[in-house]
Amino acid sequence: MTIYQQLALQMAEQHQNLGRPLIQGILGGQGTGKTTLARGVSSILGEMGYHAACLSLDDLYKTYRDRMFLQQQDPRLIWRGPPGTHDINLGLNVLDQIRNSQANSQTPVSIPRFDKSLHNGAGDRTKPETIPHVDILLFEGWFVGVRPIEDAAFNHLPPPIITALDKAFACDMNQQLNEYLPLWERLDHLILLYPQDYRYSVQWRKQAEHDMKASGKRGMTDMQIEEFVNYFWRALHPELFLKPLVNSSTYVNLVIEINADHSFGKIYQPGKSSSV
Repeated sequence: MTIYQQLALQMAEQHQNLGRPLIQGILGGQGTGKTTLARGVSSILGEMGYHAACLSLDDLYKTYRDRMFLQQQDPRLIWRGPPGTHDINLGLNVLDQIRNSQANSQTPVSIPRFDKSLHNGAGDRTKPETIPHVDILLFEGWFVGVRPIEDAAFNHLPPPIITALDKAFACDMNQQLNEYLPLWERLDHLILLYPQDYRYSVQWRKQAEHDMKASGKRGMTDMQIEEFVNYFWRALHPELFLKPLVNSSTYVNLVIEINADHSFGKIYQPGKSSSV
């Protein structure tokens, strides 16, 4: 039995025990395979007879117009993605609509979607997807479930958080996370995809861009990729924000370690020594 099949069975059981739709969070940094995992498990759940849907944190971005206005207010938001660039009320409406729907009801659910190709790559909202019913929602994103950390954590900062401006940006992003807590409260379970070394994200991103350019599409240079990944590490550094969750049985239900070749390593429940 594959890991995907095991996860699908676990989610189906959790859904049955709840007696209502399950909101399954999937947290993972760049290149960890969270979207692939969500789609794969969703497909298996469909084969099992469940109505599963995927929602990405990316689908909750503010509109292009709102993000351009936001960028004028804070020029540090040079890319979409950091805390503060999402429409949290939109996310709450979607999650509450799903959570509050009755079992086996046929009330349609409107799932927001985001097209990254619009506005020369800046992206914008596109037509929502209407789904007749959702039993299990797989909600994935690069900081889904991530919580603010104590101010003392910023006394010793890992690179690329180097300058005073870098530290100020990291502190501000940490404060922005407070606005996302109501979203995380809607999660029933949370899976953390955790690389054995967070720096794998750079090589994974480079490989993805190389493959894309080999297929004839445009992509970033290696230097641009490093700048891109470093930007997000300055916002929410994995050592500061993800590492503490590895042992947090309060917020994370399952940790799946990711090897350099994207294969799965150890799988365990935080606080328990035995693998799942």
